[in-house]
Amino acid sequence: MIVDFYEKPGCHLCEDAAPIVVAEAAAAGAELRRHNILADAQLQARYGELIPVVVIDGEQHSTWFVDQARLRDALG
Repeated sequence: MIVDFYEKPGCHLCEDAAPIVVAEAAAAGAELRRHNILADAQLQARYGELIPVVVIDGEQHSTWFVDQARLRDALG
């Protein structure tokens, strides 16, 4: 299972979501890939107003807020 986490520095919602995503991905044994959208113009255009974004195995799971229980269920 692969979890992609799209974020950018200085984003308070990203800072709130990151510990949840890191912990739940680790607990599920998933590969976590973190993406700074500012490093890629295409990612910035796609996710700029939606971050943080969590994508699980290519399917978008969360935008703006990450619900820990919902993420755990999706990874379980």
